[in-house]
Amino acid sequence: MKIYIIAGEASGDLHGASLISTIRQWEPNIKIRAWGGDKMKSAGSVLVKHYKDLAFMGFMEVVKNINTILNNLRFCKKDIEEFQPETLVLIDYPGFNLRIAKWAKKKGIKVVYYISPQIWAWHSSRVKKIKQSVDEMLVILPFEKSFYAEHNMNVKYVGHPLTEIRAKFIPDPDFKKKHQIEDRKTILLMPGSRKQEINRMLPIFAKTSKRFPNYQFLLAGINTIDRSLYEKHIASSSIKLIYDENYQLMSICDLAWISSGTATLEAAIFNLPQIVCYKGNPLSYQLAKRLVKVPFISLVNLIANQQIVTELIQEDFAVDALIDETQRLAQNAAEMRQQYNNHVVSKLSNLKTSELAAKIILNPRP
Repeated sequence: MKIYIIAGEASGDLHGASLISTIRQWEPNIKIRAWGGDKMKSAGSVLVKHYKDLAFMGFMEVVKNINTILNNLRFCKKDIEEFQPETLVLIDYPGFNLRIAKWAKKKGIKVVYYISPQIWAWHSSRVKKIKQSVDEMLVILPFEKSFYAEHNMNVKYVGHPLTEIRAKFIPDPDFKKKHQIEDRKTILLMPGSRKQEINRMLPIFAKTSKRFPNYQFLLAGINTIDRSLYEKHIASSSIKLIYDENYQLMSICDLAWISSGTATLEAAIFNLPQIVCYKGNPLSYQLAKRLVKVPFISLVNLIANQQIVTELIQEDFAVDALIDETQRLAQNAAEMRQQYNNHVVSKLSNLKTSELAAKIILNPRP
């Protein structure tokens, strides 16, 4: 059997890797070709394209890179045709993946969408396209099943893969010693996985960190980002850069400043009090503001259906505001941890997500 998988972001690489590992346990000789990252490659797929070359975030960024995107679509279709997979697995990344789904369906390839695009936030009209192009939609957020049901589409809820990852996590007792981390109050900085996010977020993080001399600051680095980009922004600060140890860092830190995305939910699952921050291209943000239909940008607040974590967005994401919210969070950290447990983690099923998804993917078409 042959499977082709497409993930276009760091979170997709993480979840895709867990899925591939599970599939390979059951079918060691299966052939898997993928777009993703280092984790998916290590899990046992032949990597075609790395997500670091695919992640264009925001309307203006997409427009600027439209030729690259179109070339990638053409290349992807050609590569799938040559590989001839029985099943195509799409992980989030809707702008690209929904186009591939439509094409693959016409080619007679079974299409499984693992981790639904966030069409409930905006562009719900895409449900019609999904109905026409996707054989199986696997959702990971508890409210997504009812959203699709409202649009007369039956989907399968497989639980959230992060609960699996958290259950398997083992803290390293020598982690602090290994990275020369002092035994005092610590704030974790997670400015995102894309260069454009880092360039907008990290300067404000670095400037604000200087106003908290009693804290040490640890920066979660991503291996697809060159060290020079981080160092450009933190050179005049005491921030320590540590690569690819996100969960170890979350397990030892007291607070976090996090760019909106999957990391906000990871922090909640690791019981790490946080402030969610976001700053994008001004024009892209104004366009998104008119289209987005949800009251929050963080998955934590969306799952809880109430504000648990503070969101500093666009103009509100500034040094003075971050200082005020950090001081407030330091006083109310225990309360946020309790809210995580009551309103977020308790809603995420402890189903064996990767196993459920793998069974559906490996199941031949009736």
